[in-house]
Amino acid sequence: MTMRTIVRAVLRSSLRDIRHVQAVSPGRARGQVARVYEQAQRDFGVLAPPLALHSAAPEPLAASWLLLRETLLVEGRVDRAVKETVATEVSRANACPYCVDVHQATLQALPAEHAVEPGATAAVTQWFREAADGQMSGPAPFTAAEAPEILGVALTFHYLNRMVGIFLEDSPLPAQTPAAARGTILRTVARAMRPVAGPPVAGAGLDLLPDAPLPEGLEWASAAPALAAALGRSAAAVENAARWVPQAVRELLAARLAGWDGAAPGLGSGWLTEALAGLPPQDRPAGRLALLTAFAAHRVTGEDIAAVREQYAHDQKIIELTSWAALTTAVHLGVRLGARTSAPLHR
Repeated sequence: MTMRTIVRAVLRSSLRDIRHVQAVSPGRARGQVARVYEQAQRDFGVLAPPLALHSAAPEPLAASWLLLRETLLVEGRVDRAVKETVATEVSRANACPYCVDVHQATLQALPAEHAVEPGATAAVTQWFREAADGQMSGPAPFTAAEAPEILGVALTFHYLNRMVGIFLEDSPLPAQTPAAARGTILRTVARAMRPVAGPPVAGAGLDLLPDAPLPEGLEWASAAPALAAALGRSAAAVENAARWVPQAVRELLAARLAGWDGAAPGLGSGWLTEALAGLPPQDRPAGRLALLTAFAAHRVTGEDIAAVREQYAHDQKIIELTSWAALTTAVHLGVRLGARTSAPLHR
């Protein structure tokens, strides 16, 4: 298999890589799904699997696109190299090898004008690694004006990592890809992820979703109005799509997040069994999938999905439930990261 053939296969196979649900093909996309697909292909260059996996549920699809677009893709105060560093480090902390591969390769493939001082990315890398370990003590290595983009990227990837962990394999490359060629192919694919009509304009996709207030605790985003609007609209849209989620499941996730320090739950499943014991039996499959999405997305199995389907059969419900659990968790972590910048920021 030649390099060109492998690259084309990677770009063509985006929908086939998705597991547990069936993505809407571009040729069958209508309404809001078609609008998101069109924007993604224009502003990102490709219909990436982490976006397409949402397509059975139009509101979460639009929310995931707005988050990615306004935090990572729109050019603002923070260089793309720094934002890709944040995406890579958050993905590494969440044990999401798919996203680590893609965003590390994107960082390496950026044009020369995105070269920044090594110290800039090193400081951000260290800050996020300490945040993942719960050991962060020093001031944030970015300004208050840069915080919306940097913390916004972190929130977005805390969300996307969870969805990718459930619905995609560990690598965007075909299993037969030669190990020696992986890095080159990933960088080649990354170079294909470029806007086709100039840099994305801030806020140009906001009309995909209705206006909504910024979630409490995310005030750090207010310095970037379009980004703040994307966060508010996305959170509200996902919440609205998941309004059917049983109240007992909602309360359980809220209670578990309230006492969570961000650490992984460990290899055992005792925490999950204990948490689910108080739920009504009919709510336990949805509760199990929600908790796994929040705290151990990579451990979701086909059996977990099938158990939810016995009550909620359609792909749309699977995406709405997992999207709600993932974004609720990402917002919680975004609030925690914002609180850690309460020490004076670098000016």
